[in-house]
Amino acid sequence: MQSVARLESGSADVFVDIVVIGAGAAGLVAAMRAREAGATVLVLERDSLPRGSTALSAGLIPAAGTRFQKAAKISDSEALFAEDIRRKAHGEADETAIAAVVGAIAPALEWLSGRHALPFSVIENFTYPGHSANRMHGLPSRSGSELMDRLRAAAEAAEIDILTEARAETLLRAPQNAVGGVRFSRPDGTSEEVRCGAVILACNGYGGNPARVARHIPELASGIYFGHPGNQGDALAWGEALGARTAHLSGHQGHGSVAHPQGILITWATMTEGGFQVNRSGARFSDESRGYSEQAEAVLAQPEGLAWSVFDERIAEIARQFEDFRQAEAHGAVLQANAPAELAGKTGLPAGALEQSLAEVRALKAASGTDAFGRTWTGLPQLEAPFRAVRVTGALFHTQGGLVVDEEARVLGENGLPIAGLFAVGGAACGVSGSKASGYLSGNGLLTAVAYGYLAGAAAARSARSG
Repeated sequence: MQSVARLESGSADVFVDIVVIGAGAAGLVAAMRAREAGATVLVLERDSLPRGSTALSAGLIPAAGTRFQKAAKISDSEALFAEDIRRKAHGEADETAIAAVVGAIAPALEWLSGRHALPFSVIENFTYPGHSANRMHGLPSRSGSELMDRLRAAAEAAEIDILTEARAETLLRAPQNAVGGVRFSRPDGTSEEVRCGAVILACNGYGGNPARVARHIPELASGIYFGHPGNQGDALAWGEALGARTAHLSGHQGHGSVAHPQGILITWATMTEGGFQVNRSGARFSDESRGYSEQAEAVLAQPEGLAWSVFDERIAEIARQFEDFRQAEAHGAVLQANAPAELAGKTGLPAGALEQSLAEVRALKAASGTDAFGRTWTGLPQLEAPFRAVRVTGALFHTQGGLVVDEEARVLGENGLPIAGLFAVGGAACGVSGSKASGYLSGNGLLTAVAYGYLAGAAAARSARSG
């Protein structure tokens, strides 16, 4: 049970400058940045191996104006990136937050590459929904598991102490009301306390807490949760106890393309490159080009909460750059057929309806038309045999609302002033997606994880030294 208690004099035997709670991408970036600034850092991780929701993602981070883009001759700017965030979030995203993360993310990636040898490159062969330029940066396997492995190795090389199987339970407040310590428990039931100059909450949001999901995101309460089960809303609980300001708690990232029953993420390139989705009746039901986050609700609204993603070999070849898609093929989730009738037979979809959906999409592409759902098909290549299909469902990946922070990732109280000694990064902080799933711009999760981690690490180091 997450709580706040008074830090008693002499109650803790260990002191470090900064305690980071959570060893996902946000926490490790924050820890490395703080360590580089000269701070002593302890990372508390509840699992036996740091993985977090980062490892379940494709590991892609959007940034504008990087040397990776320049090397690929991609024209982009922070202003264009910021405008894309505003547009996708329907104007709900806080301007201070937008400026902070957009301004920090390119330097953060340059730092991770130059200082810690993470080999980023830009995805050039398709553009993610809502982005005006190719700005998704990823590692060679295009997987979150590789991102976590490399971040963990970099943290270890920086001699950062990561204490695993250590569940933070209580934040400790010093007499001046600054957050100045953490009490955590071990698997054997014992507990320990550590004093510190600052605490960075990097324990994500509340996606793994069914009660909170039902309260804030009832439309996804029946869907599967595809994030880390440890995301129980700990940061929210502590923030509420400390009088922190919260915002956009209904904001979240869903995904309308998780292979069922295999539970493997299928890249949305299968849709943006000219594929489409049908329900179990073989009929299309939405504008798939809007984005994968809002598509989760659309898929879950179909019979049995299932749909089929239909595409072809050309698109499959693009998708194979992602480790998840290669795994989906290896597990037999991706079906292949040389004709519509054969595809209907393998999927169990009504042949006539599936053939009609394929024919309608072909006609729309030929005419550069816009369909009844509002999707424009201009410039998209025709689907050609051999065809591919994957049975998918909708899922909740992570929440986007949370504790309101300033440009240094300091948690703000209801009075608008920082809560001394407390920082929040990644899913623990309110992101830049607004209050709706449709406000999520591809990559916003790792954007705020890495950018706020980069900002918080440096700011917390300054705070701890000055205190």
